[in-house]
Amino acid sequence: MSHKIAVIAGDGIGPEVLAEGVKVLNAVSKLDPEIQFDFTHFPWGCEFYHKHGKMMDDDGIEQLRQFDAIFLGAVGYPGVPDHISLWDLLLVIRKSFDQYVNVRPIKLLNGAPCPLKGKSAQDINMTFIRENTEGEYAGYGSWLYKDKPHEVVIQNAVFSRVGCERIIRYAFELGRKEKRSVTSVSKANALNYSMVFWDQIFKQVEEEYPDVKTASYLVDAAAMLMVTQPERFEIVVTSNLFGDILTDLGAAIAGGMGLAAGANLNPERQYPSMFEPIHGSAPDIAGQQIANPLATVWSASQLLAFLGYPQWAERLINAIEHLLVEGKTLTPDLKGSATTSEVGDAVVAYLQANYA
Repeated sequence: MSHKIAVIAGDGIGPEVLAEGVKVLNAVSKLDPEIQFDFTHFPWGCEFYHKHGKMMDDDGIEQLRQFDAIFLGAVGYPGVPDHISLWDLLLVIRKSFDQYVNVRPIKLLNGAPCPLKGKSAQDINMTFIRENTEGEYAGYGSWLYKDKPHEVVIQNAVFSRVGCERIIRYAFELGRKEKRSVTSVSKANALNYSMVFWDQIFKQVEEEYPDVKTASYLVDAAAMLMVTQPERFEIVVTSNLFGDILTDLGAAIAGGMGLAAGANLNPERQYPSMFEPIHGSAPDIAGQQIANPLATVWSASQLLAFLGYPQWAERLINAIEHLLVEGKTLTPDLKGSATTSEVGDAVVAYLQANYA
């Protein structure tokens, strides 16, 4: 089956790492001819903004609508304000295509470095389910009396019953399927409207899943426990902002940002879903071929799983783990000396050697 994939390499190290992701997916196609990809590349990003005054074409969303999935590199570069590069490309795609589920695996693979003393791969194996289209990133607010002594900024968060219930239910369905616990992270003691509402809906949905073990933590306590007792967490469901912050902490305890992947899903498949490494554009090392592409390979694994190829998704994770354990072909962030493309080649070589 052929799948139409929109490729947005973006900025900084995005083109370098995404090239390796495409390379790996093409290798999968050669090993399994029933899986085919039709890649279309889009030049959108900060360089496009400098030339055209916008991050993407005016009809960009309509252009993307026809695709089965979107493969994104990274967004952001000096000279373009972060709120423009984020809101005018990444977030507009998430919202336009109702990609309300953000899935971020926090899993310590064998061979990956971990800064936590006495913790192993058995202790760090969690999946974050982050609400992805509303909450603290709804984009509503006011800027009053600008440049005046009594200047005021209001940033509103939006929590709808539909939005909260569907993301919490997604987490419970995953917990039931994988026979894992579901933990809610909120801050109801201080955010006396939004988070009280969130906790209420979590409890309501929880009643429908008596077979799923649950826990609830305030976000500050959750951050502490992720460091001191990460084994407490399996499936974690939380809001947009809290999920954004905690998953970066998760990346730090599970090998670093070079191994951090994320999927932006429209579970109903009415619109394309988007897959990306979450490490950012890292413009300071762009063009040097030292960026770690393994997060991109992991996001390619998520893409394969979503398209219905769980076996190949697992094989890509096996390839990543093999490189980490072997330790011969890794980029400088993992104390290696390999280039970005050499790591991609090593992943392909592993797939060819083991699954041809």
